[in-house]
Amino acid sequence: MTEDAEVEVNLSPTSETEQQAPHFLRDVIFHGKFKLLKALTPEETSHSQQGLYLQDGQRRIDYVLTYNVKKPGGGRSMRHSTYLLTENAVARSLRRSHHKRDKRARLHQAQKAKAQLSPPSPTVADVELGCAGETLNGHEDHKAFRREEFEAKLRDMGLVLEKDEDGKIPGLGFVKIHAPWNVLCREAEFMKLKMPTKKVYEVKQSSSVVEKISSLVSKALEPLHPHVEEHRPKNIKHLSHTFTREKLHLFDLSDKDSFFDSKTRSSIVFEILKRTTCTAKYSMGITSLLGSGVYTAAYPLHDGNINKESPESSDRKLLYEEWANYGVFYKYQPIGLVRKYFGEKIGLYFAWLGLYTQMLIPASLVGVIVFLYGCATVDDNIPSMEICHPRNNITMCPLCDKVCSYWRLSTACGTARASHLFDNPATVFFSIFMALWAAMFMEQWKRRQMRLNYEWDLTGFEDEEEALKDHPRAEYEFKVMQKSMSKDKKTKHKVEKLTFRDRLPAYMTTVVMMLLMIGVTFAIVFGVILYRISTKAALHMSSNPVTRSHVQLTVKTTAAIINLVVILILDEVYGAVARWLTVLEVPKTDKSFEERLIFKTFILKFFNAFTPIIYIAFFRGRLVGRPGSYWYVFESYRMEECTHGGCLMELCIQLSITMLGKQLIQNNLFEIGVPKLKKLIRYIRSKQGGFQEEERKKKLLRYETDHFLEPFAGLTPEYMEMIIQFGFVTLFVASFPLAPLFALLNNIIEIRLDAKKFVTELRRPVAARAKDIGIWYDILRGVAKVAVIINAFVISFTSDFIPRMVYQYMYSPDGSMHGFVNHTMSYFNVSHFQDGKEPMEPLYLGYPVEICRYKDYREPPWSLTPYEISKEFWTVLAVRLAFVIVFQNVVLLMNDVVDWLIPDIPKDISLQIHKEKILLVELFMKEERVKSHILESRVSAGGPAFCSRSNNNNNYTTAHPRSSLHTNSTKSF
Repeated sequence: MTEDAEVEVNLSPTSETEQQAPHFLRDVIFHGKFKLLKALTPEETSHSQQGLYLQDGQRRIDYVLTYNVKKPGGGRSMRHSTYLLTENAVARSLRRSHHKRDKRARLHQAQKAKAQLSPPSPTVADVELGCAGETLNGHEDHKAFRREEFEAKLRDMGLVLEKDEDGKIPGLGFVKIHAPWNVLCREAEFMKLKMPTKKVYEVKQSSSVVEKISSLVSKALEPLHPHVEEHRPKNIKHLSHTFTREKLHLFDLSDKDSFFDSKTRSSIVFEILKRTTCTAKYSMGITSLLGSGVYTAAYPLHDGNINKESPESSDRKLLYEEWANYGVFYKYQPIGLVRKYFGEKIGLYFAWLGLYTQMLIPASLVGVIVFLYGCATVDDNIPSMEICHPRNNITMCPLCDKVCSYWRLSTACGTARASHLFDNPATVFFSIFMALWAAMFMEQWKRRQMRLNYEWDLTGFEDEEEALKDHPRAEYEFKVMQKSMSKDKKTKHKVEKLTFRDRLPAYMTTVVMMLLMIGVTFAIVFGVILYRISTKAALHMSSNPVTRSHVQLTVKTTAAIINLVVILILDEVYGAVARWLTVLEVPKTDKSFEERLIFKTFILKFFNAFTPIIYIAFFRGRLVGRPGSYWYVFESYRMEECTHGGCLMELCIQLSITMLGKQLIQNNLFEIGVPKLKKLIRYIRSKQGGFQEEERKKKLLRYETDHFLEPFAGLTPEYMEMIIQFGFVTLFVASFPLAPLFALLNNIIEIRLDAKKFVTELRRPVAARAKDIGIWYDILRGVAKVAVIINAFVISFTSDFIPRMVYQYMYSPDGSMHGFVNHTMSYFNVSHFQDGKEPMEPLYLGYPVEICRYKDYREPPWSLTPYEISKEFWTVLAVRLAFVIVFQNVVLLMNDVVDWLIPDIPKDISLQIHKEKILLVELFMKEERVKSHILESRVSAGGPAFCSRSNNNNNYTTAHPRSSLHTNSTKSF
């Protein structure tokens, strides 16, 4: 009997199977039960105590399924109910024949025993359904039956299952799954995993000047590297090849336990769980069973503990010390170790986040320089000097009807000076720089991504291989089954897929709901506008002079805070709505589901975050009208104006509060506080027997401890918050040069926060292969393109850059900015106010007012065409539109030049990929020569008949005895 066959023997707690089995089988069963009994003694191994291995302390737990266990009311048996559920073909057939014969009788006896309130008889124990004498209601019985069927299928696939229903968590059962070597090999070949071969080659470093400088920089930055092996430059690399059982001799199998690491083993088991058919009609994988409550959770295990006092060393502990630690915030991330533990998909996310954070450093430096330039030149800014001059006696028209009175322009001195900090000539340069920065970031990420693909052996990861794991979702299969059942009654034709017509109602619902949600966003922005208008009027009626003097600041700040709170609330609502709409569409694969969910969520959250900012930047102050002919909402609310310093300052306030609020509250506080709160709630609910937290942690095994962690919900929330932040950094950076700096400070914390969450707060995710970041890259490119357009409009229409330039070069008498403020203001005769709209306190300034000023380009009241738009307005408008066109074309052209100059694949990586292909061809040519030599020697020794037999066996049976076993399993599979 082989080693694998011995592992698969059933160890039942009853003696009926053992008594009915043949003599040779009873010996195997006794041997297996002796090993189990030895594992349960107090001298159990440390691996078993940690809960990382099965009860024999040898086979690793690759995956865990949990389910609810309904205990009898008469008390809880303390007998350990751990059973090995995997058996060989002979024992399985014996047990199944026994179960089929007595299953109904045992269930009837159990129900009768419950009715008579008598203790359950141990002879009616059902190993598959749970503990001895356990009785279930109809719903629970159905779930137990589905579990039994599903687990039987898993055993047929070759997995080893072990149950534990009497653990330290009451009412919870565990199914521990182990994948034997032959299953791992079979699935690795099916999944086309690339594994390192015995062949190694030297990665020669280029002798160019750039490479030498890069080497010196790397040595200088050595203290910034984490203390893990992955960061060290490796001159030796294994040649990788797609795994196949026919060529096992190519791979280094000296240590089979470590050939497939833990993340690969768990991903292989997960693929089996997803595609295992539970019924004959349609696929019922683990996702469907989790959704229907048959199982409550499914997860792989973390490796080891993270406590410093723990003597064991593991990848998880190393990640906790060198990555998920705020004390190492200045170090690079151990991306190689992250990929080794969590898989390529999560590794790519943190690699992208790390590069994005690094690229924010130069952007932050330039933004700070632009801000400091504004601070240094604020005293030399002629327009603000004219506004703040003490002899300035320009009387301005009221900012609202009735309650607002006339005011002096000099009172806007503080706002004018503050606006110059963000509205100066350097802002234009910074906008162009950030557009090129975004293009440079995208190109650098493509190069970084290709380098990681080479280092992680993903260069041959094609779409066809990715399609292998895109199995139809359980919900899709269920809809197809329902459609097929309805069609069978009419046409008798089998339905294999859902058509566009089937999804049309869902698509219509999606369009309507998306438009409705966007409409809700616009309505809330409009509500905030009404709040600002009404609050401004109310504060102007206050008798407190301090309140009346700070009306503008109070209204702007409170409105921005209200917008922030609404954005945070709607973000959660829109996320739930987007998921509901995506489920309604019934996408076929997980990849399609994820992409549709990401697109809907991004659209809704983008409008939610940026609609208030877009309103302030492009609409506020432009739909106002003029004194004597203002525009009104609901015939009573006058549209709000910008201050004389322009709307750029208000845009900066709104942008800074929204950005900082989302990062501090939503991204950081929620990510720290919510998982802690959920963990506390789970602990309170599971608290039992008066155990303290420390004692409970000591007593729980690894698979029990991981059950209390938060389930992994995917990378969409992590990417989404960074994409929104990328929008804040690039879209309106002309109005807020410090945005890259705040984003940098946030991301330094965000990296370690996410790392700690993944290592300590979340269950270990299933490792997923990925060659890129998927749809997120397209979204990034779209945001970068839109940023060029928006910044061109911000500079042209929101700031005063174009009006100042037009005045200086076309209307200034001496070519300077003197007289610019007076040039941009028009005159109004106060006798032309509409009835009931004039100020209630016309003598508020202490003197009667006949002419007031307002910011606009209009003819004076004494002209032939009073209050008509002047020619200066059309001149400025033409220059603004010309600037937008030129700015967009120039910047987009520069982006294309950057894209053309920087190759997507680094030269050294392309050379190494080419070298790998040559080495791989040489390896197979050498193998073919060896095969030919063996064939020739056998022909000369054994004749044609022996040659023919050798050919049929592919010449691998003699050289590799195990290959024939794997070939047979392939055929059976």
